[in-house]
This record gives sequence, structure tokens and C-alpha cells, in this order.
Amino acid sequence: MWYAARNVLLTLHAGVEILSINTIGKQVLSKKAKYALRALLMLAEEKDGRMIQVQDIADQQKAPKKFLELILLELKKHGLLHSQRGKRGGYVLAKPASEITFGHIVRIMDGPLAPLPCASLTGYRKCSDCEDENTCSIRRVMRKVRDSMSEILDKTSIADALTPGGGKAVRAAAGH
Repeated sequence: MWYAARNVLLTLHAGVEILSINTIGKQVLSKKAKYALRALLMLAEEKDGRMIQVQDIADQQKAPKKFLELILLELKKHGLLHSQRGKRGGYVLAKPASEITFGHIVRIMDGPLAPLPCASLTGYRKCSDCEDENTCSIRRVMRKVRDSMSEILDKTSIADALTPGGGKAVRAAAGH
């Protein structure tokens, strides 16, 4: 799924891209991860803990309802959401938005952050065509890509993303 990244763009909430890593014409952050992040951002904006129904999230985020239901169930399975059935039912965050990071969500939805399996800390696999990964220049660069992505995503919470400026990790990555 992940290939050599050309451009990395991190734009927070505002109805635009949440994270877009473009490869040769491909966007490698899945729709699943984007919808998960958008739903969590929307739920985090509910200060009174009011339940929001799937249909309302789907309508506001322009996401297919059935697909969104599967995503929300996955987030619930990981302890990030509570749900309730019925007319007054819906979804609500199970923990504070400040404790839910972009990195955790991307890993739940898309797997390891690393562009190559040999550069991954959580999903490591040796490349079949690599003679010596200790001296492999490609692996070395891809580890830097993985480390940079992790630095931002693991230190940016849903709450940070809703704050003007996007939190410390995003400002630091932008050189501010």
C-alpha cells in the first residue's frame, strides 16, 4: 500500500484533506482512514457528549453510510467509541479527544506507517530482493520517512487538530 512518497501534505480539519501523502498519482492514506479521522473530529466537537447517529456523520462528512458503519464499529472495537442503539442512540467518544492520536487511527485503519515493510517498527518484514538491509540506502531513507510521519501523527491528537495551529507536533514539523 505505501510506496515512495513524493509529497507530504498535512492539513487539519477545515473540511479539507486531513492527511494526504501522494505517490505517483496515488493517495496512500485510505478513504477508510480519512473517514475515521473525520468522524472522530466531528464527534470530538460535541462538547456535551451527545450521541451522534451514523446517518448524521455520513451526511456531514459525505461518507457512504454502510462503509462508515464498519469504520465506526472498528473504532468501537478498539475502545475509542461507545455506541447506543435506538432513536436517541448513536456514537460518542469513549475517551478524551486529547488521548486519541492520528497515528493510532491510521495504524488501526491502514496498518503500519512505514513506506516499506523493512522500515516498519510494527509490521517489519525483510524485503525479498534486499542483499543487506544494514547497508540498504532505500531502507535508510524510508526509515526517515516513517520516523518523520510517526513524529507528527503520534504527537497530534484529535483535540490538537481542532485547535487553531494544530498542536505542537504540527507546528514543530512546519518549523514554527
